[in-house]
Amino acid sequence: MKYVLLTLISAMLLSVSWPTYGVPFFIFFALVPLLMMEHGVSKFSNYSRKSWVVFGLSYVCFVIWNVVTTGWLYGSKNPDGSHSMMAVLFPVLVNSFLYSLVFQCYHWYKNAQGTYWGMAFLVAIWMSFEKFHLNWQLTWPWLNLGNSFSDYPKLIQWYDTLGATGGSFWILLVNLLIFYTIRIWEAGRKRKDLIINVSATVLLIGLPMIISLIKFNNFNEKPIGEVSVLMLQPDLDPYNEKYNKDSITIQNELLNLAEKNTKGKIDYYIAPETAIPGRGSISETAFEKSDLLNNVKGFLAKHPGSVFTTGISSHKYFLDKNTAPTNAYQINDRVWVESYNSAVQIIPNQTVEVYHKGKLVPGVEIFPYMNVLKPLLGDAMINLGGTVASLGTDKERVAFSNPYNKGKIAPIICYESIYGEFVTDYVKKGANFLGIMTNDSWWGVTEGHKQLLSYAKMRAIETRREIVRSANSGISAHINAKGEILGDTFYGDQTTLFAKVNLYEGETFYVRSGDFLSRLSIFALGFLLFYFLIKWFQNKMKKENKK
Repeated sequence: MKYVLLTLISAMLLSVSWPTYGVPFFIFFALVPLLMMEHGVSKFSNYSRKSWVVFGLSYVCFVIWNVVTTGWLYGSKNPDGSHSMMAVLFPVLVNSFLYSLVFQCYHWYKNAQGTYWGMAFLVAIWMSFEKFHLNWQLTWPWLNLGNSFSDYPKLIQWYDTLGATGGSFWILLVNLLIFYTIRIWEAGRKRKDLIINVSATVLLIGLPMIISLIKFNNFNEKPIGEVSVLMLQPDLDPYNEKYNKDSITIQNELLNLAEKNTKGKIDYYIAPETAIPGRGSISETAFEKSDLLNNVKGFLAKHPGSVFTTGISSHKYFLDKNTAPTNAYQINDRVWVESYNSAVQIIPNQTVEVYHKGKLVPGVEIFPYMNVLKPLLGDAMINLGGTVASLGTDKERVAFSNPYNKGKIAPIICYESIYGEFVTDYVKKGANFLGIMTNDSWWGVTEGHKQLLSYAKMRAIETRREIVRSANSGISAHINAKGEILGDTFYGDQTTLFAKVNLYEGETFYVRSGDFLSRLSIFALGFLLFYFLIKWFQNKMKKENKK
């Protein structure tokens, strides 16, 4: 019962640490009860299968954490209007299994190599797992530990150096130091050691926060210019209205919203993810002939000096199977089509620029590991109003340049805003402010859209770029380069948000180096595994020599 209680305490602490409802300071000791459970089961219990007990209890902990923090996924709906159980069960159960597997590897390594080596191994494998979770096709980094402080930008200004993955490293170190302090006290009851370890813990927690507050209060980056932005929030129901309304009607409502709220000079009109065309998509080979895109150019002709950046659904045709991309699907004997979730920049008398979303939502926009899973699952993908085939992507990020001013916008599409190092590639391409186009309406009035907005604050800090965020149904927002929300909208409102956005140049250390702590951890993990194999081989040789 003691070990179950410790497990539940960890689950509770992890859950109450999360944005946007929680208090992140609990995260500093959220893993400690779980570590104590593992140590107790390993050293002091009479269970015959201790590894199974550790795995089972850790799985319970991580399932509770995932359900509490991401249970809002249940708000997504099937085509028949019912709530999608698969949309919440699959990520919760699989993600919890992966975290439990990481913890189980720590348990095995600690028992083989001892507590100190085990703690180093936990940091290395957890950081490596978070990096892996940012990059594979079943990617779901929503619960990476460094995200827990996203609602407290004043305390994480140092993310411009180490990023959110640095936050994960920080949190893991504090948890392990607290666990180590408890173990040392239990073993020796020495007050001097307790004072030293508690002081080290306080310093490890407090020093980054103090540095952060100093950086926050002394932020003095000089902008190279300023642009006026009008973010459009059409509040279009993504399940019914978007696919039942005529595309021209949807676009007219969007442009009327822009026209009605234009007061003075607007440099950028920003519309949300897949705001055009409603149902269906636009052929990229016929962009210049598209009535929908030309209607936007007509709107811009009445507003000289303005550009229009929006999310669209687009596609390309291919007439040769050998030249068609892997994700293209065949529509007749001679034609293959690849579909995209895209962002475009529209300017009168200029070719439409396009970018294809690079980070796709598993099960909605991409069929993960299709060659392996499709023979097993068929076409059973989670349909949340998106595609039932894998979309195409761009291999490189782009920045759309404004010919009328110094503005260079990063066209970030929804899910991409979770990925720190990924977003830095836009800045490396010259972006001097970030534009997030998103549709947060899939899950209703839940924590989902609030958490996604909160994570955007970290991208502002990591890159030191201001953010304009256009959401289909809230929350549209203007975020400054310190991660503060300067203006936002209400969920469910059909409205606009105006912002004067500062343009910044230069690259932070994080932009230049990315998740280098994660890469360092991968090397450390490799060393620790190699060290274990060497020790195992040496011990084996000693036993054979004794024979």
